[in-house]
Amino acid sequence: MAKQTFLFSLLVILCSGIYFAFDKLGSHSASPEHDSAPPPAVAHEPTVRLTFVGDVMMSGNVEKTLLEKGYDYPFTHVRSLFLQDDFTIANLETPLTTKGTPADNKQYVYKSSPLAAPAMKAAGIDAVNLANNHSMDQGVAGLLDTFDALAKNGIAYVGGGKDSVEAFTPIVVERNGIKLALLGFSRVIPEVSWFATEKQPGLAGSYDSAKAVQAIQQAKAHADLVVVIAHWGKEREDFPVDHQKELAKAYIDAGADLIVGGHPHVLQGFERYNGKWIAYSLGNFIFTRSTEPKTWQTMVLQASCTKDASCELTMLPFHAELGRAVPMNDTDGAALLQRIESLSENVQIEADGLVRARS
Repeated sequence: MAKQTFLFSLLVILCSGIYFAFDKLGSHSASPEHDSAPPPAVAHEPTVRLTFVGDVMMSGNVEKTLLEKGYDYPFTHVRSLFLQDDFTIANLETPLTTKGTPADNKQYVYKSSPLAAPAMKAAGIDAVNLANNHSMDQGVAGLLDTFDALAKNGIAYVGGGKDSVEAFTPIVVERNGIKLALLGFSRVIPEVSWFATEKQPGLAGSYDSAKAVQAIQQAKAHADLVVVIAHWGKEREDFPVDHQKELAKAYIDAGADLIVGGHPHVLQGFERYNGKWIAYSLGNFIFTRSTEPKTWQTMVLQASCTKDASCELTMLPFHAELGRAVPMNDTDGAALLQRIESLSENVQIEADGLVRARS
């Protein structure tokens, strides 16, 4: 009898131990304080994704191609890139008009159809720079028609205006809680009559940088990020000339956070000054084909910028065919990345196009 009582007591103790063990295990598994709980969400800093391309022109042989293939043809390979970002900017190197008087004493005088404007908008272009040496190829009338064509299609513009105040005034947009101010200035203007004045439509010139510097300072007081589109340099030169470097530093010292240049019709390198990026020239993008192969090389430049105005750049290699930009294959693209790295100051360009400052 004593043995039976002992065995019964032992059995009760074992069952109780098993019950409490399983109960504790179940409690452990359900506890939100242990491993099975989901990790806390990581807060990502908001960014604005910008896309830049070089010279866009739909005149001459380009126009012939577009009349055959349609005004959407130039953007076949870039439309998805433009539509996926937050803001896309191009340098519009032509008036959009059916009227106007051709400029005198110029080797190349452009005139593109206003039909280009809805095609640019449909492709995702949000803004264009007009501060260049072709926006007034058809005089004041052509410039005013350009303003009208862009406005009707919801494309903002900088670097030109109905007077000097408008020409030097930035467009300001907000994306993802980041306020962006965009300005355009040209150091290449064919004649004095093209400059915007108090009473005359025209362009924002930067031969004297004082107005440009003041415009940047005023923009920086009201925006998180100030971007300058700069028309400057010497055609077909691989390296920036002195005035490009001088203006770039003056713009950054005034408060510019990113500078994107054009006019040379070829790609130039990158430089980082006081923590801010300068892309000296994006070359041709939608343009005619010259006989010089290096003018066929172009890029799509992507910038991811934070609210504190820190920008990360990525270069995507493209070919500028007649009237259309086409992505390079891997071999040509890698060669172009290496070439642009060699043209840059203290810059390394990764295989994926990421642009880094060398330490």
